[in-house]
Amino acid sequence: MKGAEMTVRNSIGLGVTRRGFAAAIAAVAMLGAGVVSAAAETVKVAAIYTLPVEQQWISRIHKALNAAQARGDIEYTFSENVANTDYERVMREYAEAGHQLIVGEVFGLERAARKVAQDYPETSFLMGSSFGPSGDNFAVFDNWIHEPSYLTGMIAGNATESNLIGMVGGYAIPEVNRLMHAFMDGARAVNPDVKFLVNFIDSWYDPPKAKESAFAMMDAGADIMYAERFGVADAAVERGVKAIGNVIDTSGDYPSTILASAIWHMEPTIDRAVAAVKGGDFEPADYGQFSFMGYGGGSIVIDETLVPAAVVEKVKAQEQEILDGLFRVNVNDARPVSDG
Repeated sequence: MKGAEMTVRNSIGLGVTRRGFAAAIAAVAMLGAGVVSAAAETVKVAAIYTLPVEQQWISRIHKALNAAQARGDIEYTFSENVANTDYERVMREYAEAGHQLIVGEVFGLERAARKVAQDYPETSFLMGSSFGPSGDNFAVFDNWIHEPSYLTGMIAGNATESNLIGMVGGYAIPEVNRLMHAFMDGARAVNPDVKFLVNFIDSWYDPPKAKESAFAMMDAGADIMYAERFGVADAAVERGVKAIGNVIDTSGDYPSTILASAIWHMEPTIDRAVAAVKGGDFEPADYGQFSFMGYGGGSIVIDETLVPAAVVEKVKAQEQEILDGLFRVNVNDARPVSDG
């Protein structure tokens, strides 16, 4: 502001009238107010992750927040690899620092996280959770990509020759279970004879363990692998079998292996939450629906060099029925089990 005033004052000697000078000062004041207003519209967002931002699930949240920052909508900072024992402390530190929106995932510490939210009523919280929203400021989300998971199941059901598909998951929690069940339903819809081998490695990130589990399933006859965790696609490459991806598109890393992937897009969820904070009307809501395909929160990627054109056409027709509201994928949160 001082620099702007100096410019105006120096211009008086060049013939500016008192009225012109007053108008210039007013214009500068308005410009300054505009800068302050623009700054006020930028939401301070902090994210807390229990794993590295490269991990598939977390990477989608991180990507959406980076996109919002690139647009100038938010000021974004984050902490990764935060242990559950430290999570509550980090939440409090970000709230104390004045962050308006805190994003994260609280699957292992639901009660503690909700207590933090109660202690900071002026802060908005948007957390990945197996449960519902609470209080006045604790909203939840999840990657409801069961719809594209169903579609990838159709591709797998058509592709298997042994009629045995292997599925390796992290933990048997609702968020994972529903994707697996949707995938299985899609495969059975096109191939009633298909069977499944299911195993959970009880870890969100242990590629060697996931790879070992995948090898065991292939030894049992599985010729298509559902790669809910990292490590499964590596095993598929080594054995020359095909795989189905989850959450992110890894086909570039595993060429000629990934038939299709169910993709999660966190942008619709993040953008709505940020807009609500900006507008002063953030509420404890369930943002899960914004991961649905109809909102742009989910999609399917198909390697059409590996999947027959007739199958692609059938899958795309089913996708359109989902988007048109004419087909609803069943949601089943129960733990999936291997066929006997």
